[in-house]
Amino acid sequence: MGGPGNPPEGSPEGAPGGGEDEYRSVVFDESFVRAARLQEFSAQERIADHAPAVRRRPPLRRGLSRQALVLVLLIAVAFGTAIYMGVRHPYQAPAAREPVEPLRMTVIPLAPEGKVPGRADLAYLYEHSPAAQFRTGAEGVPLPASRRTAHFSDSQVVSALSTAKDYIVRSALDPEVLTGGEVRAVRVLLDPEQLDQFDQSFARPTADGRHAPTGWLVRFDPSRAELADHRVRVQGTLQAAEADSSTLEVTADHTFVYALRATGSGSGGKDEVSLFTLRRELHFRFDRDDLRLHQTQLVVSYVQAGPLSCAEDSTNHLRPLLAGQTAKEGGPAGTDPYATGSATALCGTLATSAQPKV
Repeated sequence: MGGPGNPPEGSPEGAPGGGEDEYRSVVFDESFVRAARLQEFSAQERIADHAPAVRRRPPLRRGLSRQALVLVLLIAVAFGTAIYMGVRHPYQAPAAREPVEPLRMTVIPLAPEGKVPGRADLAYLYEHSPAAQFRTGAEGVPLPASRRTAHFSDSQVVSALSTAKDYIVRSALDPEVLTGGEVRAVRVLLDPEQLDQFDQSFARPTADGRHAPTGWLVRFDPSRAELADHRVRVQGTLQAAEADSSTLEVTADHTFVYALRATGSGSGGKDEVSLFTLRRELHFRFDRDDLRLHQTQLVVSYVQAGPLSCAEDSTNHLRPLLAGQTAKEGGPAGTDPYATGSATALCGTLATSAQPKV
């Protein structure tokens, strides 16, 4: 016979007794005894009260563990700190965007002292002019070496310079713009807050220093002149600087030389061609939205151009004097000092040294 917990025929050979194996992993220490749900009455208690041999013990009530208490304490401290910092240093609303300034423009015609020099040989004209060493087209508007500023990265400075260059190329070198037709290519580069001023300038041109199309871009009167060569000669500089922590400024100063001939004269090579020179200084401004959207605020446009006649209006189109022509008598339009919102009419003289030697 086997012992308690063993099969009647006994434990298999080599196997431990069933009774021993059943409680091998149990340690009957004091904590085990205290945790028991049933408690045996003592012999004295059973004799005195005739009670059952055992009684049921109430479950032990355990409080939160030490780890739980620490976690609750940390959460309370973090929550209190967040409330304190929110009251002591509340988040400030982002600063409102500065209003965009309207473009201020000045267009000064330069009148020749005599006849406009011209020649059928365009290459000869360029070789004997101050523009002999100028580059052609967009190559004449190179980007300068750039570096980061206190509040703007290298890439942001390059973005501002690139946008300014795009504006210059589109507004002064694009044949569609120069011939008086296309304006959208220039318009899309402007900050949205300047679009009303731009549109009004072309809808109702006015010589008030704010609404002259020739202050925004270069365009010739198509009824008078046409391009004899689309390869415009250019020379100038671009410079970027930080105006404040939220604004970059780019200054552009370029001289453009255009080869022109009378409209409809054809390209047979017999008609004389003349050179038209335009000096333009532009001031661009960029906030962070402009940099992100590849747009710009054009705040200053200062133009000197000739040969032109001071007696003719250069507000809407430039009306160049061509080879062999002379300036009309008379000065610029009169200026009324009593009129508000008007600009002073200006005119200058085109130096002989600025024209080709023929």
